[in-house]
Amino acid sequence: MQRAMEAYGRPKSRKRAPGFGTLVSIIIDQQVSVQAGAAIRKRLDELLGVVTPDAVLAAGEEGLRSAGLSGAKACYVSGIARAIDQGDINLEQLGRCREDTIRRELMALKGIGLWTADIYLMFAIGRPDILPIGDIALQAAAGNLLGLKERPTPQELGEIGKRWQPYRTVAAVMLWHYYKKMPAQT
Repeated sequence: MQRAMEAYGRPKSRKRAPGFGTLVSIIIDQQVSVQAGAAIRKRLDELLGVVTPDAVLAAGEEGLRSAGLSGAKACYVSGIARAIDQGDINLEQLGRCREDTIRRELMALKGIGLWTADIYLMFAIGRPDILPIGDIALQAAAGNLLGLKERPTPQELGEIGKRWQPYRTVAAVMLWHYYKKMPAQT
């Protein structure tokens, strides 16, 4: 980590406000480039003003699609808005729960898997010891930084990550920062 910081400096904070808007942003960012996610979020903000469950429900899935969300993501975001509206999940109360409870509650919502739950834990709730081991960029950055011949598997990254406990969130942020700047692999 010291070598990564010396080479590329400190990463910017990724802290976000907890709540529905941040969860929607994380869903938008699933499996798209940083630029594509930013463009979709901008169009969604223009459409809704403030991203709230009520605004999403009023726009409907077609409105969300017009802002650039895929059909699947429009369905997920609408479903989460309905779950909040119906009281099936309370994101404010959820933030006070244990990590396994937060993951379980979030992952019960269609469209939220382990990666999305972990990103929410890290950046919206501010949990200091989260490492999304399935993230390919983290695997590639850790492998490169540690001089491994191959990208570590999720399980191997989990083992590697034990050395960064109890601050694996900080390590993950540094690895993402390193990944964006590291030399291309041949």
